[in-house]
Amino acid sequence: MSPTKCADVMDYVLDESPREADGVGPIIDVSNYKCGLLVVTLNIGKTIERESLSVSIWGSEDQMDWGVKPLACFSEKSYCGMYSTLLNLESHPKIRYLRVEWRMRRWAKVDPAPLFEFSVFLQPSGSRMKAAHA
Repeated sequence: MSPTKCADVMDYVLDESPREADGVGPIIDVSNYKCGLLVVTLNIGKTIERESLSVSIWGSEDQMDWGVKPLACFSEKSYCGMYSTLLNLESHPKIRYLRVEWRMRRWAKVDPAPLFEFSVFLQPSGSRMKAAHA
């Protein structure tokens, strides 16, 4: 993703892909975003029964220290769908980088391993409304 001036487009932080284990996404430079309020959307396309997914967004000034708590997080999810939350970068003016972290768990001790196909993307707040009225 290459940061832009709050364009009315979405930028993928994490491309849609099947995942079978906990993980951390790539580091995204958000220093060029001129708007402070972003909509972070988690899109779950596939899942299997008896499992859950927790996704959080972490911020850093220097790509080394990611803090002790996330800037934003989604409540635990078990179903396909689109889920959004707001991230106010203006309340974190020193943050230049973001990354996504996720955790998966099975409710039952049976095979197979957890499987989710999901993506995470950013949009400037209000861009969905602009697109709907265009």
